[in-house]
This record gives sequence, structure tokens and C-alpha cells, in this order.
Amino acid sequence: MGPRLKRVRRDLGLTQANMAADLDISPSYVALMERNQRPVTADLLLKLASTYRIDIASLADDDSEDLAKRLQATLKQPIFSDIDLPALDSADIATSYPGFAEALLRLHTAFTEEQMAHAQRREMAEGAGPAATSTTDPVGEARAFLAARRNCFPALDDHAAEVAQELAEDRPREESIWTDALVARLSRRHGQKVRFGDPELILGSLRWHDRHREQVLISNRLDHPGRRFQLALQIGLLEARDVIAGQLSGGRFSGENARRLAGRALTGYWAAALLMPYRPFLRAARDVRHDLETLSRRFAASFEQVAHRLTTMGRPGEEGVPFFFLRVDRAGNVSKRLDGAGFPFARTGGSCPLWNVHGVFETPGRIRPQWLELPEGEKFLSIARTVEAGGGSWDAPRAQRAVALACSAEHADRIVYAQALDSGDATPIGVACRLCHRPHCIARSAPPIGREMRPDDNRDTGVPFAFASD
Repeated sequence: MGPRLKRVRRDLGLTQANMAADLDISPSYVALMERNQRPVTADLLLKLASTYRIDIASLADDDSEDLAKRLQATLKQPIFSDIDLPALDSADIATSYPGFAEALLRLHTAFTEEQMAHAQRREMAEGAGPAATSTTDPVGEARAFLAARRNCFPALDDHAAEVAQELAEDRPREESIWTDALVARLSRRHGQKVRFGDPELILGSLRWHDRHREQVLISNRLDHPGRRFQLALQIGLLEARDVIAGQLSGGRFSGENARRLAGRALTGYWAAALLMPYRPFLRAARDVRHDLETLSRRFAASFEQVAHRLTTMGRPGEEGVPFFFLRVDRAGNVSKRLDGAGFPFARTGGSCPLWNVHGVFETPGRIRPQWLELPEGEKFLSIARTVEAGGGSWDAPRAQRAVALACSAEHADRIVYAQALDSGDATPIGVACRLCHRPHCIARSAPPIGREMRPDDNRDTGVPFAFASD
């Protein structure tokens, strides 16, 4: 209450002595109350309200608590590690100077985004020469936009949760939102008729919003989680444009393509938040120790949708396990990457072939856990499984990919998959061959940057590359 009292005093243009005289207390007592060292009693609150004609409820009705949590989370970043910033001080700043706190948060986000963009430009230049520095990468910019915010957007979660609550009124005991509720919302609120038909009917699309006929066409080749997600996407496009635009306004994009890709990602984020609302999903994840198959059934979502949603549980003050998400094809091409765990994945080039995300193609549909150890000794728990896109009929094209979800070893006791593994049996991997300095790796595809090859053709150790210092 103290900082809020200080805010009221400053809004009224009063000194501590002025307020003390008005309330018939000492200036020192006002100072102690503002520092939370003396209680603001009920009698004093009533006197405050009658003297200055303010609503008592207004003292409690603000967003300072959420702002303080965001500020505290930001101040934990390594760049501030040598500064002593107690939680009480940051809470005081958020309450007394909300504009300053918001300005600091925006500045730090912009700084993080620029650092990522700089690293990306440097890696592109190293890989493709000087000409690459002038080339923009819209995919990389969109990924940097998400990564700078740790793939967490509380405003989208809150907006989607409100819609989810309205959809759940008909079935308050169900955790998952049913397809008919989504169809009904499109019909009643937006006057859009939903039809499920053959892809040929909708020009080969999964979803088509035919504005002229006021209908939404969904491919009947999609499974039920896919249909629900497409319906949620359409609702997001109709109802969440403003809140998504507000999030995009804080981004730094060199062109419309990057902004459009980021906007598409945020629409998908909103759709997932509608189908798996933040607080119920986080609570369920903790209850089942992040068993993805159980969560899939509970929320009627696909394995990939659940894995993706787990990376977004970073709301300050309500954090879940910070996960890293990766999706690759058989050739190792990365089609999706979301970082909530600080995993040092290379932005260009392939990942380590010893990571089992590349081996799960041999066991389709089976979850395979693995302990990973980076060259610096940091350990991560990883689970990987194949997922399939397309299909739905005999002649429909299909694409098989692998997804991996990883978190730091410090969170392993909260993950059900860790109980099947011995933490001492970790697979040594590198970020990428060009950045990994493990000298005796038989899976190496390229020598690390900065190491000289050993000029010896008389001995073959079986290792692809031998180095002068070995």
C-alpha cells in the first residue's frame, strides 16, 4: 500500500508535510507508510478518502503487481547481475513510477532484439561472405521477435482466456473446448457458416474464409485437433486483430514480410491460448509432470500443439518449466524453433547428429527421452518424437518431421520422462560442428573454427578430423 499512497500524494501535488497536516499525523509517519514500514489503517484510509474525495478501491485497482513481476524477471538477466536490486525496490518502482518501469522494459526488449539480429547478421556474413550483410531474413527477424520476448505474450493469453471462458459456459466441467462451441461462436457472433468439405471444394486449402458467401470452409482431411486449431485461428483473425497489432507495434522489422510472419505466429499463439488457456494448462502440466500424451488427451490437442504451448509458459510470477522447442525434417532443416530455455542452438547450419531428434525417424510415433551434455558441462533433458503433417486420404501428400522439447537439468525432477533415465548417462553433443571443439567425435561433419588440422597422413584414428594439438 505504501507506494500507492505515495502515488496518490504525488498525483495531488502534495508534500509529505502537506498530507500529514491534512490527515492529522506526523510527516515521519507518512514517510514510514510510503516505505511500507507502518500500516495504512482502515481509519486512515477512510480519512484519506473523505479528505481528498477519492475512491478507496482505486488504491487497489492497478496493474503494478503484473508490471513488478515483469520488471523483476527482466532484472534477473545477466546484464544486470552485478547490480543489487531487491524485489521490494522493483515493486516500489513499478507502483510509483509505472511509466519509467514500462520504458525500461521496452528498452530492454529492443536491446535483446537488436543483439539477436546482430548475431544473426554476423553468422550470415561468416557463412555467405560480405554480401550477406545487406540481405534481410524475414524468418530470422520473426524468430528474433519471438525470442526477445521469450515466446510469452500475456496480453494475448488474457484476451484468449476471456474468449475461452465464454466458450466454456455451456460445458463448465470440460477442460477442452469442443468443436461445436467454436462453430457456434463463428455463427452467432460473426454470422459465418462453417462447412467441412473436400480440399477440392476449398481450392486445396486447409481453411478458407469465403467473405463473399460469409462462410468458413475447413478441410475434412484434418484430424479433430487440426480442425479445432483452424477454427480457433479463424476466430483469432476476427477477434484478436487489435491485441495482436499492439504486440507487433513493439517489434523492429525491416520489411512487411517479417511483420507478416510475426503476425502469423502471434495468431497461432492466440489460437493455442484459446484451446489451452494459460492457467488451466499450466496447472494441468504440473499435475501430470509434463506428460505430453496425457495433456494431449486432456485438451484434445495434438502432440506438437502441446509441445509448442509448453514453450509459452513464461509469464512473470507464474512461470512454468522453460522449454526449448525444435522441429526438423529428415534432412535436418529447421522449420520451427522456439527458445524458452536458453538453449544455445546455432542459428545457421545443422544441429548435432548425436541429438536423438535426428534418430526418432527410426521409431515413428514413439517418445524418446535423452540426457544431453554440452561442451561446457551444462546438461539438458530432451524428449523427441516424430509428427506427421498432411495425409487424411490415400492420395494425400504427407510430411514426417521430428520435434524435440528440452529443458535444463535443474527442472528434470518436474518432468515425468526423467525417471526413465540415468542423469549420469548423458550424450555429449555440440551446438554445431563448426562451433564444437570435442576433438574425438566420430560424427563430426566439419572441423571447428580456429583449429588447425594435423599434418599427418601416416596414421588414421577413424575420427573424421584430427587436429594439431591432439
